[in-house]
Amino acid sequence: MRIGLAQLNTTVGDLSGNRRLILDAYKTLVAAGAELVVYPELVICGYPPRDLLFKRRFVPDISAVLGEIAAEIGEVPALIGTVEANPAESGRRFFNSVALCHQGRVISHARKCLLPTYDVFDEDRYFEPSSTPPSVFTLNGLQIGVTICEDIWTHPQLAPRNLYHFETLAWLADRKLDLMVNLSASPWHHGKGHVREQLVTAAARQLRCPVVYVNAVGGNDELVFDGRSLVSDSQGHITARLSAFSPDLLVADTGAASLPFTPAAPSAELADIHAALVLGLRDYAHKSGFKKALIALSGGIDSALVAELAVKALGADNVIGVSLPSSISSQHSRDDARDLARNLGIRFETIAIADTVAAAESSLGPVFAGRARDVTEENIQARVRGVVMMALSNKFGALLLTTGNKSEVAVGYCTLYGDMCGGLAVISDVFKTQVYDLCRWINRDREIIPVNTIEKPPSAELRPGQVDQDSLPPYEVLDAILRGYVEEGLSRRDLVALGFAESVVNDIVRKVDLNEYKRKQMAPGLKITPLAFGVGRRIPIVQKYVS
Repeated sequence: MRIGLAQLNTTVGDLSGNRRLILDAYKTLVAAGAELVVYPELVICGYPPRDLLFKRRFVPDISAVLGEIAAEIGEVPALIGTVEANPAESGRRFFNSVALCHQGRVISHARKCLLPTYDVFDEDRYFEPSSTPPSVFTLNGLQIGVTICEDIWTHPQLAPRNLYHFETLAWLADRKLDLMVNLSASPWHHGKGHVREQLVTAAARQLRCPVVYVNAVGGNDELVFDGRSLVSDSQGHITARLSAFSPDLLVADTGAASLPFTPAAPSAELADIHAALVLGLRDYAHKSGFKKALIALSGGIDSALVAELAVKALGADNVIGVSLPSSISSQHSRDDARDLARNLGIRFETIAIADTVAAAESSLGPVFAGRARDVTEENIQARVRGVVMMALSNKFGALLLTTGNKSEVAVGYCTLYGDMCGGLAVISDVFKTQVYDLCRWINRDREIIPVNTIEKPPSAELRPGQVDQDSLPPYEVLDAILRGYVEEGLSRRDLVALGFAESVVNDIVRKVDLNEYKRKQMAPGLKITPLAFGVGRRIPIVQKYVS
């Protein structure tokens, strides 16, 4: 059977815009010979709609748009992800649903059975699970099963703990299907693409039929969807793949021969991370109405990476780099910032802040009399930079990008209302060691990030001669501890047992816990790891548990 896969980049809540994308894709795929067109999960409203669902007109408006779309669907049927109102008087008010549209009308709905409530997912807040097993419909004499995203995330090797009391694939296996389709909105993090392929191919072998998997693509808030829709034959061999990190349309024959296996290049993960950050930044800016980005260029490696990502996402003409030297800024930092701007071809401005910092210190002097200088004064220059950058953002309507990485954000090595000011924390889920790896990867063909920026000891230049390692362990050690404590949930004792010095572990864990209040106030950040700071990690600010 020839299946049209419509891998679309929709915008949450843009019902009319999403309608156009859906119908344009339908016409293209039908013209290319599709016998059935399949879209991603919740394609009409975009994923995740979150509390938009509670707005009184939102779901009725979705239903109206679905009717408009169905009126344009002809002899070739389409499976379209939508929200369906729950007519029952009990339970959640909505279903995460798929509409089968054919010959100008909605024929039936298939409802999601398994609702994820972990990490960034909170579907049980909004949706009622299907009270019946997955839907099966007949087309051209073929039995076709319909599942939605989480319905197939039950393989024991990939989900060792069964979260649900119903096994969707086991039930479908008894139906002797000719084809199973899965409509997904599965956010990306590095390493997930391979897991997803395993999931789809395992489902195909269990069901003994081809599986068509259609995923969303694009950035919506902190989530990045990578697409990579695919088709597997009944033996678990991949027969079709769609693009990564870009919209794509393909008519795939479920009887086609399998694709040759191509081993991933060693740099493939870095290329994926880079592509995800570019896509997430571009969509966050454009879908929010921003055309330009603004970055404070310190001469350091983090701001250099963010600037390069911004150029890739928005174009050099739409990126403004600003150097904000104070009385203690080194000449090499100023030079590195200027060299980066020249390499990227972006507008570069220098705004000296020494006098502003001095004025702030002078104003505070009488109140601070008798107290020694400390981190308070060090933070004044960061907060002055925040004031200046926000003023530029307001004046020019440019999106201010923060430059703190995950390592710094984790331990609070950032200044609230200073360098944390901004509209998007682009690399807040990228560890410092990954920042270095990405910058070297960016420089693989020619120097874009100044070599001196990569090679010099990292420093926030809080005082003359200061470097990061004055207050932090080497980033290789710090990142390993943070992965264990933040992402894997290991305790202090677990980390010490792995060989890390107890004093270092205690210091890092204390800093992570102490700075939860800062992270709650930071700009939203793009998620690229299995567990990012943000909606997927909900640690209380006020808590006294010591692990």
